[in-house]
Amino acid sequence: GVTRLLLTRIPFFKEIIVSSFSCDSCSWANTEIQSAGRVQEQGVRYSLTVTSRQDMDRQVVKTDCATATIPELDFEIPPFTQRGVLTTVEGIIDRAIAGLEQDQPVRRATDEGVAWKIEEFIGKLRQLKELQSPFTLVIDDPSGNSFVENPRAPQRDNALVVTRYRRSPQQAAVLGLQVPGCWARVLQFNTNCPECNAPAHTNMKLVQIPHFKEVIIMATNCESCGHRTNEVKSGGAIEPQGTRITLRITDPSDMTRDVLKVQGPSNLPRPPPAGPSWAAPLFLQSETCSVEIPELEFELGMGALGGKFTTLEGLLKDVRDLVERNPFTLGDSSAPSRTEKLQEFIGKLQEIIEGQRTAHFVMDDPAGNSYLQNVFAPEQDPELRVERYERTFQQNEDLGLNDMKTEGYEEAEGR
Repeated sequence: GVTRLLLTRIPFFKEIIVSSFSCDSCSWANTEIQSAGRVQEQGVRYSLTVTSRQDMDRQVVKTDCATATIPELDFEIPPFTQRGVLTTVEGIIDRAIAGLEQDQPVRRATDEGVAWKIEEFIGKLRQLKELQSPFTLVIDDPSGNSFVENPRAPQRDNALVVTRYRRSPQQAAVLGLQVPGCWARVLQFNTNCPECNAPAHTNMKLVQIPHFKEVIIMATNCESCGHRTNEVKSGGAIEPQGTRITLRITDPSDMTRDVLKVQGPSNLPRPPPAGPSWAAPLFLQSETCSVEIPELEFELGMGALGGKFTTLEGLLKDVRDLVERNPFTLGDSSAPSRTEKLQEFIGKLQEIIEGQRTAHFVMDDPAGNSYLQNVFAPEQDPELRVERYERTFQQNEDLGLNDMKTEGYEEAEGR
């Protein structure tokens, strides 16, 4: 047979993949949908009161992990019993009727009582299709990727109630988002939201990066204003030597290298951008690390972008956005020559992001806390070079090491 795939976007919702299979030999056909995005931050529950023919024609995206219920009939379609589907309210009822009728001939031959009860229930479902009385359809999806159409969007729909909720640990485990019991290793302490100053909670966890060191991951979520921060800090001390890491970008796949950019002890980094996270090297950059692209004669000072977890592509896009937001490139006061040079730089940077131009990506960290994972470890990465060097007096001064006394400080305080 033939399978056709279509990437489409549902208005006021998100992108989905619609797949359709058809067989010319037996004329069997099937359609299903998959979410083209990631699992959402929260689960979603749709409660639709069906009272008219228009309600029966509403489009419904039901993922395979969603539960569909009709409370008036005590009817439930459990999760993972059907594949994801793009259908209508009427289509959900039709699929339920077809599923119940499938084994009726066998039931009639073995247990007429059960067959009669199921036939009676199928009759009630058909009455719902004929709208002999209003009913409620509830779609509960812990992944947050199901959807029930609002024909009045963006205005409010009085017949549709949408509720978003925080997943339970059991639901997260079913979705493969966490290992059962992993929260026992996560510490939580009270704090205040940096945006609205409302009480909030910060989760903190110690993670070991292979072939490097431990890092501390901290996440804060404010339920009052919705502000979220994601912070990554180095869990170790300043290294005895500085580190200079050079990556030669030769292939578009280098853009998928995961970037872990560590923030210092006082500031919060931005949340990680959504995007592909392939099995590629990790990039750990502390706030003391500068970034350089020699081919573009570009250098970014220490701490300019803050801390974040992203890909190399995401970091370069942040650099591009930083340049585009330069106030000297906007308005009547901008110099044409300077604007032209910045636009030329942005174009070359975009070519690097798209894999059309080779370049070197250099990180220089006097603290030695930046890291770019070697995928060939313990062998060498042919495109990656790591150099250790002795810090200068000024670099030690910037790091506060010249005046730091770790031995005999009790005597010094006594004098």
